Amino acid sequence: MPARILVDGEAAQQVSVLDRGLAYGDGLFESIRLVGGVAPLWSRHMQRLADGCARLRIPAADPQQLWREALQVSAGMPQSVVRITLSRGQGERGYALPVHVQPTRVVAAFAPPQVDRDVYAEGVRMRVCAIRLAEQPLLAGIKHLNRLEQVMARAEWDDPAIAEGVLLDSHERVISATMANLFAVIDGQLLTPSLDRCGVAGVARAEVLACCPAARVGDMTLAMLHAADELFLSSSVRGIAPVRSLDGRDHRPGALTRRLQQHWQDLGFTMEQAG
Repeated sequence: MPARILVDGEAAQQVSVLDRGLAYGDGLFESIRLVGGVAPLWSRHMQRLADGCARLRIPAADPQQLWREALQVSAGMPQSVVRITLSRGQGERGYALPVHVQPTRVVAAFAPPQVDRDVYAEGVRMRVCAIRLAEQPLLAGIKHLNRLEQVMARAEWDDPAIAEGVLLDSHERVISATMANLFAVIDGQLLTPSLDRCGVAGVARAEVLACCPAARVGDMTLAMLHAADELFLSSSVRGIAPVRSLDGRDHRPGALTRRLQQHWQDLGFTMEQAG
């Protein structure tokens, strides 16, 4: 359960049943890791939120106001995950955009997820999901409220030994994991899937790409993943996690994965702070 919730700046735990975020998934969200009152990737989260607002034609939120509210809801928590939800707000029934838009803003703080230390040392086990992501370039990259594809993907397995699933698009191109972005090192080259048709462009992914300017972004196949020298996941909440197996095929953490894990610790996200 969240520690504290603010709705439009006021302590509350309810939004209107007429809110378009509830009715249509008409909005955006960000899940932001805070450590000791610091959010190292804050600017990247705000940039993605602003981009999403521009694409959906939702009035942008004030980042300074969001920061004040993030600190308010996480006060007293040495570690937290602050979720910012921004919907288009209430409107007339139907899909047409409201004439006067008054966005709904929800800011809530949660305890960080519990992650076994072995995950960072040895990696996670993954499977390939059967569901295929639909292509919609207008929504590709942004973190909109409709996460039904990810919900249905995660419903495909209940084996506690499997931590994540690989998501493909309808053309069998690798896109991401259900909750993270995916990277592969093949013949010394760092690769990550293109997200211009579907998928979420994570802020941790952006940080990795900034650290590794020689990385290539493009189409990726399952065969490429199976042949990779290293596989790892990036998440703004969980950090950098190696992949130890994919559909039963073993992988080993490599030098680049370890270097990026060290970068994450240098940002302030230590293993002890992973839960």
